[in-house]
Amino acid sequence: MAGRSLAPLGPSQKANYRHRLRYTMAIETATLAGGCFWCLQPIFQELKGVHSVECGYSGGKVPNPTYEQVCAGATGHAEAVQIIFDPAVIPFENLLRVFFAVHDPTTPNRQGADVGTQYRSAIFYHAASQKTTAERLIVALNENGSWSRPTVTELVAFDASYRAEEYHQDYFKKNPYGGYCTAVISPKLRKFRTEFRERLKE
Repeated sequence: MAGRSLAPLGPSQKANYRHRLRYTMAIETATLAGGCFWCLQPIFQELKGVHSVECGYSGGKVPNPTYEQVCAGATGHAEAVQIIFDPAVIPFENLLRVFFAVHDPTTPNRQGADVGTQYRSAIFYHAASQKTTAERLIVALNENGSWSRPTVTELVAFDASYRAEEYHQDYFKKNPYGGYCTAVISPKLRKFRTEFRERLKE
């Protein structure tokens, strides 16, 4: 009703409001493609400051593609992960340092035995600041000889991300002893946990 005053918030309500406001203001999104998204999701899920990681498709022109369409190579989409994170805990640059450490950014449209445009290396930036950070880091990686070949990672403005089918979500957690998981994902995870152990969640 017009002219009606609202009851003041109590201490617990104020604290809850401040927490929700800080969370809403703090979180950012990163969208990264670096080979099979089954490999990337469990890695980023273990980092402090990461709230969620979703497998999906980005970088193409076909809305709501199926996995089969993406694998056929006609959609233009890459397998990607969408990461919701707190930059106060893990800055975007640190996400990228992990990203470049856990995949080969020098092989066009390929990661190991996975071949196709859907496996290309790409950063879909959500803000100019993310683009600037990525550009600076790519230059540094090329200059310091981190790789024997130049980085071919695409740097593209984010347009859309389409959630992958449910059986792709948390694939490693659901199938830890599957052939691909034991041969490809587990070794990547072990290497990642050793190199970035100080950044892992408790």
